[in-house]
Amino acid sequence: MLETSARLLKLLSLLQSPRDWSGAALAAELGVGVRTVRRDVDKLRNLGYPVDALPGVAGYRLGAGASLPPLLLDDEEAVAVVVGLRAAAGGPIAGIEESSVRALTKLEQVLPSRLRHRVKLLQTVAVTPSGAAAVQTDVLLAVAEACRDHQQLRFDYRDHHGATARRTTQPHRLVNNGRRWYLVAWDLDRDDWRTFRLDRLEPVIPTGPRFTPREIPELKSTATGVASGGYRYQATFRVSAPAGVVADQLPPTVATVSPLDPHTTRVTTGANSLDELTLYVGLLGHPFEVESPPELITHIRTLAARLTAATN
Repeated sequence: MLETSARLLKLLSLLQSPRDWSGAALAAELGVGVRTVRRDVDKLRNLGYPVDALPGVAGYRLGAGASLPPLLLDDEEAVAVVVGLRAAAGGPIAGIEESSVRALTKLEQVLPSRLRHRVKLLQTVAVTPSGAAAVQTDVLLAVAEACRDHQQLRFDYRDHHGATARRTTQPHRLVNNGRRWYLVAWDLDRDDWRTFRLDRLEPVIPTGPRFTPREIPELKSTATGVASGGYRYQATFRVSAPAGVVADQLPPTVATVSPLDPHTTRVTTGANSLDELTLYVGLLGHPFEVESPPELITHIRTLAARLTAATN
């Protein structure tokens, strides 16, 4: 049988899992009687933990309190939280970097040595800053709340030319591709799905009336919008390589890959720079042709002439 202090920690850990517990189930896990469970629950309540009794059944769940109680994490959960905090500390959301570092420092101070060793191994693949424009925390939360509550969202949106226009949407999904945050929404003015970059978006509060959610586009369609939407240039290439080979080189949030035949693939992607498009497809290592836009063809010819002249 566990000692009282250790038993309370084990009881708290069980209650922090997302499920309801009967008194009998808790007693079996702890190796005690149901009456002991009731006494231990009262002790947790006296310590400030909001343990709720389930109506109509002799059971318990951990409720929401006025303050955040200490969390008990198993080994895998602790490592996952550390990795997530490292990503947040250098990620594309403005305003949470310092908070992430403080939380990370507190957690690493109390990690057992076996976990501290695993976390140090993960530092070799630490997340580096994306370099993308940061999203303000209040913008991210406001858009997420509108998606959750199915409320129309109006916002001022800045395009790649810097021009701003008011948009009225039915927000459905937030997408993060590691570089930027996007909103997938039904545009009421254009009567179609659109993808918006959150760093170019300024919500107009309060939000509009509630709406009935539509059938959300498949993740593949969403990835297509993220790959090409919101950029100054959208380009299409014909690449002389099998689609499977090209797909291994280009994630779906970066480009759309479609087989034309067993040896040829069409690639659709977007960028804010013609140089970026040229280098991106050129470094794939496969012969390719530019299908669109026309200005990219001219740009590549000019660049090729300049590079050729540099070797003479």
